[in-house]
Amino acid sequence: MKNDKLLLKIIIIFIVLFSFEDGYAQLGFCNGNSGDPIFTETFGTGTTQTPLPAGTTTYTFSSATPNDGFYTVSSSTAFFDWHDVPDHTEGDTNGKCLIVNADFTAGEFYRTTIIGLCENTSYEFSAFLINLSRSTGCGGNNIPINVRFEIWDDTDTTLLASGDTGEIDAQATPNWEQYGLVFQTLPAQTEVILKMRNNGAGGCGNDLAIDDIVFKSCGDNVTIEDTSNESDVFICETQTPYNLNLQANPDGTIFNTYAYQWETSTDGINWTEIVGETNQNLNINVNTTSLYRVKVAEDAINLANALCNVISDEFSITIVPTPSAPVSNGDITICENENQPLEVTVPTDITVNWYDAVSGGNLLEENNTSFSPENEGVYYAEAISINGNCISNTRTAVTLTFSQSPQVFDEAVFFCQDESVEISANINNMSYIWNTGETTESITVSTEGVYTVDVTNLDGCTVAKTIEVTQLDAPIIAEVYTENNDLIITTENVGDFSYSVDGIDYQNSPVFENLEGGRYTVYVRENSDCGIDTQTFIHFIVPKFFTPNNDTYHDTWRLKGIEFYASSEVQIFDRYGKLLFYRKNKPISWDGMFREQPLPTSDYWYVININGQRRVGHFTLKR
Repeated sequence: MKNDKLLLKIIIIFIVLFSFEDGYAQLGFCNGNSGDPIFTETFGTGTTQTPLPAGTTTYTFSSATPNDGFYTVSSSTAFFDWHDVPDHTEGDTNGKCLIVNADFTAGEFYRTTIIGLCENTSYEFSAFLINLSRSTGCGGNNIPINVRFEIWDDTDTTLLASGDTGEIDAQATPNWEQYGLVFQTLPAQTEVILKMRNNGAGGCGNDLAIDDIVFKSCGDNVTIEDTSNESDVFICETQTPYNLNLQANPDGTIFNTYAYQWETSTDGINWTEIVGETNQNLNINVNTTSLYRVKVAEDAINLANALCNVISDEFSITIVPTPSAPVSNGDITICENENQPLEVTVPTDITVNWYDAVSGGNLLEENNTSFSPENEGVYYAEAISINGNCISNTRTAVTLTFSQSPQVFDEAVFFCQDESVEISANINNMSYIWNTGETTESITVSTEGVYTVDVTNLDGCTVAKTIEVTQLDAPIIAEVYTENNDLIITTENVGDFSYSVDGIDYQNSPVFENLEGGRYTVYVRENSDCGIDTQTFIHFIVPKFFTPNNDTYHDTWRLKGIEFYASSEVQIFDRYGKLLFYRKNKPISWDGMFREQPLPTSDYWYVININGQRRVGHFTLKR
């Protein structure tokens, strides 16, 4: 049996050696879940330089400036022309770091033993390094730093993992850089040896500082999900007891085998193991708000040691109490033309849906503590928890009532030029505010424009009435003239006018067609009795023909209206220029006779002089 164990250990050593043969030059960090540090070296604090414990280094301690092959532990790196940088540890006052001036010969410059590890467990080693040389130093030919990390078993005979930083050149602005290495302990192994070696030669450059050496356990990232792939759930208290079915999902980045122990907590601080729950899945009935997680290790023996296992993400189940019905902010009475929402109050983790019935009914508004309905009536607010969508047992009724607003109607009002007009809200027992500043129901205005009045009833409801006031101007006759047989009137202004030639009968058109010649008084009036204008006009017409056949129609060539002129003279000629008729300052009516003999059908010419104005033309005599 003893020989079998020895053979097994030799086989494992060979497996480990083979596994890391290609990894000796590979650095890296834990790809899974890094635990809390189980070893930390920050090199302390203080303003004095101190040596490392005996056996930690082969270099020589310097309490002053460290030359090649020397080291110091100091809160200051201001040696030679090096960068003066603070240590890496956060929160330190006068924090120290290990400062190394590399020896001319490459080799080991730091080692330490790490104890308290767990067997068959993966770990992550990490440390921060910085190149202290300035990029301008050594004539720009600084030797770069290059450090090798090695993890050995406690016998210092088996190399578990190693890796090189590669060349780290001097920089104008230095930065601490972290380097890491992942390894796994062997069966029955609880200690390892960390070694750091200088790969570069000494000389000008190759000057470095090291800080914050840390060892952590390394395991898989473990998530927890329920059957709906959720990482937390909210359950209404009406759904309890709730059957919770969880599964732990390690990502497989580190562990090859898995051991589980489920835990529960009510505060996230104090955790209790769930007896017998050591499988990947957890299936239990839940009645209270609680948290769940699982400890995971590669070996069941490591589940009891916090340094040897990893903890999954937490899964929370929250039992949500049934929310109370919303609290009404009060029923609302508003005017018809106003908009004021109904409102209720709920806690911050509760939202509100509005319905038209005390139960069931139609959803009118969701996720809103206020609601603005279009119609008055009773509306119902239901509380719903944001987490879990838990519904209140009852709904809160809130009533909206409309107060009737004053009934007013816009108007168009007219007034005559040089007059005024009274305009009114036309509704009693209200309060009034005109845009003129007046506060009576009616006001008198003499300027056209748009007037408004705010009318408010006893309930405080206000509406606005608009009155457009327009001035109507009296007509002004511009011209009266004869065109053919028509009398035509024009005005200087426009308006709702009607026209007359006798002051009795009016028409909408300013044209009086085929009006018999004569003297007329024309009238133009504004149809809303806002004025009238008159003018006398002689409508003088020269007939184009006449038919002296004694049928009483057009028996004479008569110039009606000529008698109203102060002076007139009329001459009629035949086509040869023979004077046939002459009158002066007398009415004209020619019967087509010359020397008591009827003249034949033909065209005849006239010359008319009226008040010094001469008119010439011709007309036709038809038999």
